[in-house]
Amino acid sequence: MRFLSLFSLIAALIVSGCVTDPVTGERKAAKAGLGAGIGAAVGAGIGAIAGKRKATLIGAGVGALAGAGVGAYMDAQEKKLREELADTGVRVIREGDRIFLSMPSAITFETDSAALQPAFYAVLNDVAGILKDYEKTYIDVAGHTDSTGSDQYNMQLSLQRAGAVSAYLESNGILPARLLTRGYGESLPVADNGTPQGRQANRRVEIGLTPVTA
Repeated sequence: MRFLSLFSLIAALIVSGCVTDPVTGERKAAKAGLGAGIGAAVGAGIGAIAGKRKATLIGAGVGALAGAGVGAYMDAQEKKLREELADTGVRVIREGDRIFLSMPSAITFETDSAALQPAFYAVLNDVAGILKDYEKTYIDVAGHTDSTGSDQYNMQLSLQRAGAVSAYLESNGILPARLLTRGYGESLPVADNGTPQGRQANRRVEIGLTPVTA
């Protein structure tokens, strides 16, 4: 029941981030609600298992943040990410005390593949370095696809891509307890799947950073 409730909440958030095209009747992502929808979905997932993750991290010596220190910590991390990832193609998105890194398919994976592109290693090395410096965060890695192919196939591919990113971060010294990997398939588009440009934008991996709070 717990996981059914979580699924229902995330589904509702996904729907709330969409609008209906008055001409075609197609459901599309509402640009104004994208950050809120994705952020709330990731936050809901964290909430379901936060206790276990937090206990593991505290046990590993990772301290928790409290009060005004939360915002200041995330501000500093955001600044560093923007500096290091400028001109890489990675979007740094801030929503409240959470930070999202959106990594498009143009720099991450070849079409229909979960193998990291060699040029993406340098970007992930920079990300891993910053995440090690700012260890008081949960790291959620989410894979997304366009609407081409079946729902089942897209869900599997998105999870494999997110898993490849998580594995690389772990191999670069990120604590496994900080990482949570998810595949969302085609369910959270950021653009219109009816165009090649839109489909390319929807094929992406996102990293969500949430502070570990007291």
